[in-house]
Amino acid sequence: MPGHTGHRISRRTALAGLGTAAAALILAPAAVAAPAAVTDTAVTDTAATDVDRYLNLPLVNRDMGQGPGGVNPALPTDLPTLTRLLDQARRDGYAPTSYAALLFQYWLADTTQAAGIDLARWDPRAGVAANRENLVKSYTFYEQLQLHHRELQWAGMGGLVGADFGGGLLDFDLATGIYSLPGIANLANQIVTRVDGALGPDGIALLPEGLRALARAGQTITPEDLRYIQGQILVMQKNIFGDLMTMHRAYVSKGLPALEEMQRAGLFGDNIMSAWRDIASGNADRIANGNAVLLQREQGVAIKAQWDQTRAYKGDVGEAITYLSTVAGSPSVAGVLPPRQFHSVQISRVLPDGRTATLHTPLPDWNWSVYDQRWEYITSQLLPKYKVMVNDHWPQLAAELQVPYEQQLEGHRPINNIPEILQSALAATSVTYS
Repeated sequence: MPGHTGHRISRRTALAGLGTAAAALILAPAAVAAPAAVTDTAVTDTAATDVDRYLNLPLVNRDMGQGPGGVNPALPTDLPTLTRLLDQARRDGYAPTSYAALLFQYWLADTTQAAGIDLARWDPRAGVAANRENLVKSYTFYEQLQLHHRELQWAGMGGLVGADFGGGLLDFDLATGIYSLPGIANLANQIVTRVDGALGPDGIALLPEGLRALARAGQTITPEDLRYIQGQILVMQKNIFGDLMTMHRAYVSKGLPALEEMQRAGLFGDNIMSAWRDIASGNADRIANGNAVLLQREQGVAIKAQWDQTRAYKGDVGEAITYLSTVAGSPSVAGVLPPRQFHSVQISRVLPDGRTATLHTPLPDWNWSVYDQRWEYITSQLLPKYKVMVNDHWPQLAAELQVPYEQQLEGHRPINNIPEILQSALAATSVTYS
């Protein structure tokens, strides 16, 4: 009951309906009416008791890494039940902080239903094959939001880049033997040996940790290791969807007041609410800045720890695989450098004879899984180039976003190129003396 599970706020007696009919809301402009509860003459004392069971629940699966389904296994996943419970919590005057988990679950269920995804059965750790349809549906949803709402730039960029990561996951799934190929670790070792010959052991220490880890552990990586990494990346994909697409869904279907309710519930802070006001402003610079704040939340808050955990998996194994994902990546946004060409390896050392030896190899000296390094790449490459596409080349961008997502996914299969990339890097490794 309210006295022991939450604080009451003023009771509302005449409330407008919450919309749950899904697909058309993507196409509609954001509403301006505040989120409000449906007046349901069938609500009984039993329903109120039902609500009490779902108040003050912890968001134990907020990062989507603890199991399938939604944010707390105690919550239902079907939208009609969640709608009824949320309506009752509002009607009874509970503070949003006490129904935060219920509110999050409602928007998650509403968003997955709009995207055509079964929330109850969405299990990232079930593997790539089991989640392929979810990947396609979720990123299609991202791109449709961008197509119908020019201000939702985070969604459009996420959809395009999602094809790169999704294609990489398919490669992992279909070619789990790639890391057992003798050539992979051997090529890494040859590059390290070249550095040793030119700069000595001190030069090796200056190489990216991921490259050294690959040379040490490349032959030991197993299909089980790859499946673990796949699971981690799929968890992150669902985490991002749950955290940010729920906000997007609230925005396009109920407007800023729906986001303000989420803020009052403690689901995000003032900076995110300000970002959404910028996105809704109609001003191009404010829109771009607001989307950048959402992107920082995605990378620096939602999945930062999960990437760190992935890189730390079994020491050299996680380090090597995350580094190789940096080597193989090739984002779809026009004009963006592939990660391997952004800050490529260049190391120098003064030799005993006084000359300076400088070695260059066209491999990245950074690792996508490290937040600070990833964020530098995003802010100097992805963000500005995508802004140009939206503002100056919209017809081209719209055409790319309308390509069926299955086709986009199949067009980005980079992992099988790793042996060729490493062979090319070995051939291009050079040393100059001065």
